[in-house]
Amino acid sequence: MIKVAILTISDSCSQRKREDVSGQTIKEILGTENFEICEYKIVADEREAIKKELIHFADQLKADIVLTTGGTGLGPRDVTPEVTADVCKKMVPGLAEIMRSEGLKKTKNAILSRGVAGIYENTLIINFPGSPKGVKESLEVILDVLPHAVEMMRGAGH
Repeated sequence: MIKVAILTISDSCSQRKREDVSGQTIKEILGTENFEICEYKIVADEREAIKKELIHFADQLKADIVLTTGGTGLGPRDVTPEVTADVCKKMVPGLAEIMRSEGLKKTKNAILSRGVAGIYENTLIINFPGSPKGVKESLEVILDVLPHAVEMMRGAGH
């Protein structure tokens, strides 16, 4: 079983002004066959809050994967990729590249997503857009490679 933590990064969701549909979309797509949701949280678009949760998910909960949604756009408070890059020791650019590339086939706006993917300790962190549609399209593109990515992080061969 692959342990997954979900972090929604949204000022409006953290203030309960809007429902977090994107985080729920991640839960629905993952199902329960190969993935166990070990934690789900919502935080505001604040660097320290995001960093604290990413590290907590990896260090304390020992999540194999952290999936974030939100904060990847061009807005002044969109800082998720910067915080993720600051936390990660290794970047995994292919994941973000394929999500943007496949997203571009559906909307030109996909190229405006700045999400990144990287590894902190033994945890793979992947940023998704904040929209449910963007989350669905992005996660579906990479879902099949996630088990192999976790195996490789655990020391298995290629």
